[in-house]
Amino acid sequence: MTRPTTPFETSPQNQRPHLGTGGSCTLVGAGPGDPELLTLKALKAIQAATVLLVDDLVSDAIVAFASPTARIVHVGKRGGCKSTPQAFIEKLMLMAVNEGENVVRLKGGDPFIFGRGGEEVEHLRAAGVPVTVINGITAGLAGLTSLGAPLTHREHAHGVVFVTGHAKPGDAGTDWRQLAATARDAKLTLVIYMGVSGAATIEQELLTGLPAATPVAIIQHASLPHQRHAVTTLGELHATIGREGLASPSVIVVGDVVQGIAAAALPQQPAGLRAA
Repeated sequence: MTRPTTPFETSPQNQRPHLGTGGSCTLVGAGPGDPELLTLKALKAIQAATVLLVDDLVSDAIVAFASPTARIVHVGKRGGCKSTPQAFIEKLMLMAVNEGENVVRLKGGDPFIFGRGGEEVEHLRAAGVPVTVINGITAGLAGLTSLGAPLTHREHAHGVVFVTGHAKPGDAGTDWRQLAATARDAKLTLVIYMGVSGAATIEQELLTGLPAATPVAIIQHASLPHQRHAVTTLGELHATIGREGLASPSVIVVGDVVQGIAAAALPQQPAGLRAA
């Protein structure tokens, strides 16, 4: 695998612990893709960065906010594709900080929701580097919101669970049967990240505790102009993904709150005619 080129590898400080050279590191959530969904704090951090290490799912429109003098290093990470090794990304971050750079690690969505932000913070802190984290809107929230439905609702969902559909090598992954039973008994919405490739198994396992008629939404490229989605049922999840050609990056939302998508699509009646 060809790894990305970097301006830091010639520095004599590369292998040293943090030297207190004035460098800094900020993990910034770029949100789901729409640049208008960036927080003001995230925008200011991007503009002030001298080095940006950019994830694969961060849009060009967001990277364009960086200073013209900033060094931009793309460190793509996407399931099922060739990716920059996590250890190498962490090494680049430490190198740049040790050279006195104002480093921004720009991550899709939120750094602390399936973005390996926790691993990066642990690595940097162990090297004596203080880290600031700026949250971003996660795709699981932005996706369903873009369709006019909530993740929680007093009548339909008392809570929400964010869960990954893709376990790391050697990990048994999510106990979908247990999760289905919990979601049914506690009235929870399930938001599944990185679940498209395992949709057949996820469907089969969730059906042990949830009805086949449970509403499901699959949202691809949440918040971007080319966003696509499909609304179906749990019993038709895998078939719908195949029929509609939906692929990663997508989020799968399972629960009665998805009924709100149909309600949002209905024509609005005059105020005097609406149901109480």
